[in-house]
Amino acid sequence: MVGIVGYGAYVPSYRIKVEEIAKVWGDDPVALSRGLIVNEKSVPSADEDTATIAVTAARYALARAQIDPQKIGAIYVGSESHPYAVKPSATIVAEAINATPVLTAADLEFACKAGTAGIQMTMGLVDSNMIEYGLAIGADTSQGAPGDALEYTASAGGAAYIIGKDNTLADIEETYSFTTDTPDFYRREGQDYPSHGGRFTGEPAYFKHVLSAAKGLFEKTDSKPEDYDYACFHQPNGKFYLRAGKKLGFTNEQIQQGLLTPNIGNTYSGAVPLALSNILDVAEPEDKIFVVSYGSGAGSDGFTLTVNEEIKERRDLAPKTQDIIDRKQYVDYAVYAKFKGKIKM
Repeated sequence: MVGIVGYGAYVPSYRIKVEEIAKVWGDDPVALSRGLIVNEKSVPSADEDTATIAVTAARYALARAQIDPQKIGAIYVGSESHPYAVKPSATIVAEAINATPVLTAADLEFACKAGTAGIQMTMGLVDSNMIEYGLAIGADTSQGAPGDALEYTASAGGAAYIIGKDNTLADIEETYSFTTDTPDFYRREGQDYPSHGGRFTGEPAYFKHVLSAAKGLFEKTDSKPEDYDYACFHQPNGKFYLRAGKKLGFTNEQIQQGLLTPNIGNTYSGAVPLALSNILDVAEPEDKIFVVSYGSGAGSDGFTLTVNEEIKERRDLAPKTQDIIDRKQYVDYAVYAKFKGKIKM
């Protein structure tokens, strides 16, 4: 069965608190934190971007996979903040991990679910025996206009997954997708910051797709929430995540391990891959995991996984997600604005 052979995560160490941003714009930090369920977010430093995040996560995934990188036949990097408009991030990753030159590589874009789309693509290539291993990465250094609501959540981070058939840490048993043309969030070429539909991003966008994908996956697998040990969903903020889990019938104990947004913000394409990596860091063999991503525009990818015995032997071969998140240093708004390029010279 196709599954996860190795995984790795990375989150920049810099953080900015909600109250530091609110102080600049005259907003109420207590109300914002309570409303969004976000306390602080990660900030990429001046020398960090989607490519560097993807490379670090990929190296950690290789450490856990314990395979020759030359056996990787495909690399896909999903992001909406690739450092180049014309120049793939995937080739940078391939060269950095010594996977070149015999492989296919491409960058993917589907708002916040490009990383899970990459997992599906590598699953197909591996399952058809076109390649032995594939590498799928979801990473972002997301943007939020000064003073916009997104500025309190848009952050940076990502995770990488090596997909194969042998010695899997977790088997991917089923996948299911739900997709429509729902323009709730968008950014044209050349624009510095995205636009969003405000309240429109909730019910007709996020919840319609996440809940529909989840229910479709339940039907396809003839399963129900109580059949799973862990569940995680896309998390533009903590409020949407917890509400989705409750609507689907999951308990707080099932979904808490995957909730990272309160302390690192919304990592966009990295959100669900990071949530899953944090679950894999603690899951036991035979545990079952339910995963649903979301990308504006709009669509959701769902997966069901079962953890294998191999997780015990290889989990500690790379830094755990929570340990990476716990390494942090706070910055003020001025340093944050400099790092994010908000100051135009």
